[in-house]
Amino acid sequence: MRAALILFVAVYLLNVIPAFAPPTWMVFSYIGFRYPTHNVALFAIAGSAAAMLGRITLAKMARVIIRQRFMSESSRANIDAIRARLEKRRMVTFSVLLFYAFTPLPSNYVFLTYGLTTMELKVIAAPFFLGRAVSYGFWGLTSAAVSRRVPFETGDTMPYFGVYFVLTQLALLAVVYGFMRIDWRILFSEKKLRWAKKQ
Repeated sequence: MRAALILFVAVYLLNVIPAFAPPTWMVFSYIGFRYPTHNVALFAIAGSAAAMLGRITLAKMARVIIRQRFMSESSRANIDAIRARLEKRRMVTFSVLLFYAFTPLPSNYVFLTYGLTTMELKVIAAPFFLGRAVSYGFWGLTSAAVSRRVPFETGDTMPYFGVYFVLTQLALLAVVYGFMRIDWRILFSEKKLRWAKKQ
């Protein structure tokens, strides 16, 4: 239980970081390799709950800090156009995020952008928890099975902050910036892609 609590705190903190944080699936892969006899199901549930709470915190931070303090009134109105669309398609939002949560793709920018819309976070919290619980269990069980057949040495692992990772995180930050700059009202009404005017 103590190990699960430590994991919960570590995963929560990782998921609050907006960028350049190690993906949580790597944590579960590492645990599976190093401690294959641990309760993977318990760890997966604790980890997915912590990841969900961490991402909700990140979304709320984006709402309070970025939207309320750094976005102009016109920028907020522009983002609200997305909210109006998404609120009419909650089941689609739920399904898409559930599918996304099964993948090892980073979710930080998803929650950052979603937080800017001020939509109810429970719409994406439940599918994220379900998807991550399954995917974390998968990574833990898979790495545990591999560790029983392949010798694992920590020194043999590749450095985490490689060029690929840094470029990927910078690209995702550019996606968030682009999300804020697109004129969504024009896109939805006229089907034209334009930058929103700064005011």
